[in-house]
Amino acid sequence: MHKNNVYIVDDHEIFRDGLKSIINNEEIGLVIGEAKNGQEFLDKLDLEENIPDIVLMDIDMPIMNGVEATRLAIERYPELKVLALTMFGDESYYYKMVDAGAKGFLLKTSGITDLENAIATVSGGDVFFSSEILHRIISTFNRRTSNNLSAASAAKLTEREHEILKLICNGFTNERIGEELFISPQTVKGHRSKLLEKTGSNNTASLVIYAIKNNIIEL
Repeated sequence: MHKNNVYIVDDHEIFRDGLKSIINNEEIGLVIGEAKNGQEFLDKLDLEENIPDIVLMDIDMPIMNGVEATRLAIERYPELKVLALTMFGDESYYYKMVDAGAKGFLLKTSGITDLENAIATVSGGDVFFSSEILHRIISTFNRRTSNNLSAASAAKLTEREHEILKLICNGFTNERIGEELFISPQTVKGHRSKLLEKTGSNNTASLVIYAIKNNIIEL
């Protein structure tokens, strides 16, 4: 069975050591490297023979934060999958991390089960959000706007696009969505591209946040 190669980027050595121990000892993956800030990560990444399957990226770090490191790393290695490590005080960075290309968010206080699920989900090509993070995103958004604005924004999607967006949020692949709706994966791909365009999203994680903000999915 393939073990995901994991890279840990965090400025707290004790946290890195603990996370590394859990991932290796619980056989969740294999930690192949670590860095204490975004710049060190980028420097080391360019020297790696094998690109890691998953990068666990802290957001708030000195020298270079997780947002900038994620953006630059994905520009160099588009196949890289970054999972943001966050605390509740990092809400202002959520949207920036999604725009930078992060595939999801995991609370630093999460247990082993959530850690394992997050790594497996993101490595499989889907997005992962800790449930607490999703609720915090909703809370943050509700303080900024009204439900009427959300409804108006979501109204531009067709019924089929709503169906597909809900399935995307449930982690369905194009093939699985096609089976569910009796359409071809290529047709699903076309709808997905249209959804990205209509919602102004640049990746699947952005689509999930759009669906949450516009009450298309319920938590």
